[in-house]
Amino acid sequence: MKNKELVENYYKDVFINGNVDKIPVYIAENYIQHNPQVEDGQAGFIKFFKNFIKTEPKIEIINVSCEGNMVYVFYKCSLPDGTINKVCDIYRVESNKIVEHWDVIESHVEKIKSVNHNSLF
Repeated sequence: MKNKELVENYYKDVFINGNVDKIPVYIAENYIQHNPQVEDGQAGFIKFFKNFIKTEPKIEIINVSCEGNMVYVFYKCSLPDGTINKVCDIYRVESNKIVEHWDVIESHVEKIKSVNHNSLF
């Protein structure tokens, strides 16, 4: 499976459909995490995700790009309380598993007053 396809399937199964049991299909056991609020390892991500999914996020993927073993996912994450986050997740893939993650998150974009007429997404 190609790296981009792997990450797209991961988002469909896990982030959009909330299937926690599918995480081991995609995430390596020795997963390296660069988000300081999430522990390293597959188990650390599962622990984080079980709490995250309780917030009932709605994920709208804007773009998925791939160069070599790096995959970039740009998406809108809307929560039931009206909070909207603009997120770019960056993954490194090796041997058909996600082995490393970085993210860039802009929180509460629903409060931003744009000085231009361009969409945030």
